[in-house]
Amino acid sequence: MFVSPAYAQAAGDAPSLISTLIPFILIFAIMWFLLIRPQQKKMKEHRAMVEALRRGDEVITAGGLIGKVTKVKEDGEAEVEIAKDVKVRVVKTTISAVTSKTEPAKE
Repeated sequence: MFVSPAYAQAAGDAPSLISTLIPFILIFAIMWFLLIRPQQKKMKEHRAMVEALRRGDEVITAGGLIGKVTKVKEDGEAEVEIAKDVKVRVVKTTISAVTSKTEPAKE
């Protein structure tokens, strides 16, 4: 015969539970460090930017409007002047960037 008896071995043991879970754990760790963690960090920075918003800041909204904050309300809104005597109310979370910050008033 052309086939030696060495190839006719018994099947090996089934893989252990730990060796089957290691690839899933590694995939989750990679997803955590490449996707989830940076997104949480960016959300935290955006939340801090919105909370630090005050009158006089020049902002860019998510809709692309550029204007100056004239009033910050406590109910999650801000009033933004986009042209002379043209003011719009926007939700503070839709402000995507602050282009220039004003200094706090000196007491």
